[in-house]
Amino acid sequence: MRVLMDLQLALQLKIEELRQRDALIDELELELDTKDDLIRQLQVELDRHRKQTASTDEPQRTKRQAISAEPSALDPSQLSDVTLTSYCKSKESSDLIQRALMDNDFMKHLEHGQILTIMDCMRPTSLTKGCCVIQEGDDGSTVYVLEEGMVEVTKEGKKLCSIGPGKVFGELAILYNCTRTATVTGK
Repeated sequence: MRVLMDLQLALQLKIEELRQRDALIDELELELDTKDDLIRQLQVELDRHRKQTASTDEPQRTKRQAISAEPSALDPSQLSDVTLTSYCKSKESSDLIQRALMDNDFMKHLEHGQILTIMDCMRPTSLTKGCCVIQEGDDGSTVYVLEEGMVEVTKEGKKLCSIGPGKVFGELAILYNCTRTATVTGK
C-alpha cells in the first residue's frame, strides 16, 4: 500500500510540475506576442524614418516627360485601310531580327505582336550588304537590322561607333519623324 501512495504522490508532483510548465509556456507565449507587436511597431517607424530620410537627402526627381514625334500626314481613321506587306525570310533571319529589336532601347518596349509585325514587314536590301529594311519614312529614312558585316556610324566626320550583326540602326528617324542624325557607312 505504501508503494501505491508513493506512486500517487509522485504522480501528483508530476502533474503539478506539468501545470507549472504549462503556466510558464503561456507566460512566455504572451511575452513573445508582446515582443512581436513591438517589432512590428518599430519596423513601421523605421520604414517611416527611411522614407523621410530618403526624401530629404536625395534631390526630388522630376517625372520623365513623354517624347512625341511630329504628327504625320496620315489621318488616324485611315489606319484601318493600311495594308502591310510581309516578306519571306529564313528562321535565322527572323530570329536575328527579333533579337535585334528586343535588344534595342527604343524598340524593346513594344508589344510582342508589334515586334512580330515589324519582323514580317522587313525585307532584304542590297543598299547595305547584309541588311534588312523595316520601313521607309516620308523623308526616305529607313530602319535597318544588320545581318552580317560591320558599319561605322559618323556624325560631322567624327566616328561615333561601329555596329555589328544583330543591331538596329536608323530607328530614331522613324520613331521621331526627323531627318537622319548620323551617317552609316559599310566597312
